[in-house]
Amino acid sequence: MDLDFTDAELHRYSRHILLQDVGAIGQARLRAAKVLVVGAGGLGSPLALYLAGAGIGTIGLIDDDRLELSNLQRQVAHDTGRLGRNKADSLAETLRRLNPEIRVDIHARRMDAAAAAELLPRYDLVCDGTDNFATRFLLGDACHLLRRTLVSAAVLRFEGQLSVFKSHVHAPSGGLFPCHRCLHPEPPPPGLVPSCSEAGVLGSVTGVMGTLQATEVLKEVLGIGETMAGRLLLWDALDTRFRSITLKRDPACPLCGPHPAITDLSAHAGTQQATCALPA
Repeated sequence: MDLDFTDAELHRYSRHILLQDVGAIGQARLRAAKVLVVGAGGLGSPLALYLAGAGIGTIGLIDDDRLELSNLQRQVAHDTGRLGRNKADSLAETLRRLNPEIRVDIHARRMDAAAAAELLPRYDLVCDGTDNFATRFLLGDACHLLRRTLVSAAVLRFEGQLSVFKSHVHAPSGGLFPCHRCLHPEPPPPGLVPSCSEAGVLGSVTGVMGTLQATEVLKEVLGIGETMAGRLLLWDALDTRFRSITLKRDPACPLCGPHPAITDLSAHAGTQQATCALPA
């Protein structure tokens, strides 16, 4: 591992290096890490900002959407002067200004099965900051099949949820961690969960959940703390209340069970269903 830091890097990351659980070796791990952020909006903005600030060496941004005025209430890495620009391109500009030491790769395209098969193997870890069930289930399936850790967050109205899925890794208690389909075997029926454009979302809720996502990414890269894998964190902003639910591996899971029905990404096609969060 390369522990050769420039004076500028030592100064920039000095507060990390002072931490006993990070230090120079941990900072070198962050610099060597490659993280893919899927979605450059409400969750992706704070998530990517903190990853860039922390010194994640390579950050990939994938989003095919263009910035609209209604986005700016929560997508705080963008600004009014960039309306109409691709969100991945706009977010990359912000990250490079924040930390020119890192590499930012722009993928101005939709995350579909072809993109997942092409891009995910290039990165060590994947972050789900999307706003639709189709992409969420695609990422969950792809990360399991390609053995990539997935850090997932979701928001709606005044609530957020967070989990880490790494069903290719053995849990300390024995056995493998659950996959995303152990929690939700199938997407909910259309219309069951309203979209953000229908139900609304408090902008700062996306900031909290995106920041929690970034923290889990850093923990996973550094190998410190207790992982959120096997747990689901629920946050109610109005009650200022956090709850943690234990997730168990489903022996009949169609993805990670002993007789999986899902063995490739061929089923992931069709139109995306817009929504903001998975049902808890």
